Amino acid sequence: MSSDVNELTVNYEEDGVVLVKELDKEILSKGAWTTILFKYQQFNKTKGEFGPEQYTIRRYQKRSGEYVTKSKFNISSKVQAQKIIEILNKWIGEE
Repeated sequence: MSSDVNELTVNYEEDGVVLVKELDKEILSKGAWTTILFKYQQFNKTKGEFGPEQYTIRRYQKRSGEYVTKSKFNISSKVQAQKIIEILNKWIGEE
């Protein structure tokens, strides 16, 4: 893990092969509890290429100076992401 929120990533490599490639991230909140939205792609070993964009929201807690992953929610497709956006816009518009 990391002690700097800006260094947190979903990049993942195994045996020199990148299996998860971070494309972008937005820090939603900082502090003892930090929330980050990541855009990423997973490597498909069968096809030998990266798959479609996916999204994940990760929640970290800072303990003993290091951020530790406490929870995550994966948004598996653009369609699911669009549905979340539409519902949140509806809810926010109701206020």
